[in-house]
Amino acid sequence: MSTPRTTTLPPTAPPAATSALNASRTLSTAARVLRQLRHDPRTIALMLLVPCLMLLLLRYVFDGSPRTFDTIGASLLGIFPLITMFLVTSIATLRERTSGTLERLLSMPLGKGDLIAGYALAFGAIAIVQSALATALAVWVLGLDVLGSPWLLLLVALLDALLGTALGLFVSAFAASEFQAVQFMPAVIFPQLLLCGLFTARENMHPVLEAISDVLPMSYAVDGMNEVLRHTDMTTAFVRDILIVAGCALLVLGLGAATLRRRTV
Repeated sequence: MSTPRTTTLPPTAPPAATSALNASRTLSTAARVLRQLRHDPRTIALMLLVPCLMLLLLRYVFDGSPRTFDTIGASLLGIFPLITMFLVTSIATLRERTSGTLERLLSMPLGKGDLIAGYALAFGAIAIVQSALATALAVWVLGLDVLGSPWLLLLVALLDALLGTALGLFVSAFAASEFQAVQFMPAVIFPQLLLCGLFTARENMHPVLEAISDVLPMSYAVDGMNEVLRHTDMTTAFVRDILIVAGCALLVLGLGAATLRRRTV
């Protein structure tokens, strides 16, 4: 009597993460991030209140020369949300990876694109509230004098905050600790801050620096704010600026999905 032959099956591999974006998975990820943020009031306060406090401080720094506040206030209305969202997003994403949460999530049928899009959606919702608060404070409380519509200011501020979110998600892939994530700010944000045209017109810079500033997204964020400051209607330059900022945000989000790692080694 022959012995029945047994077949050894290979171990079952964990479900692979799909590459295509899935609306359900993306929304679930966004909802999870928002639930976590709800239990972290200090982070919410940082994202929502710090840009407003910085604008308030700036207004009274130039209390004796309100025209100076009108000149640079619009630019900083876009820069402050960008910096805040960059800092918070990079640290929050890195914390997910170092705690092992990211590795567990990506062992399920959750693509990197779903994860990045979910984070962008969650922090984008916060960015809407942040930008609305900062714009309302600057225009209707601090008396920022702009010729264009405050709604256009809000649009640029929102795009800047989303750009900061995208940059934070991207650089978090290259940091091994929260301290390193903070260290990326001088490398990623400060050069843009110096070259964006806030301190002097970009055409007055050295030609090499002007050429560098032409490829930095913060330059177009500042240009867009200045267009609203000086013109009553939506200009062609304004449309170009906001499209560049939005395109850079989408490009960086794509790079963030491509470079996302499950865990820190």
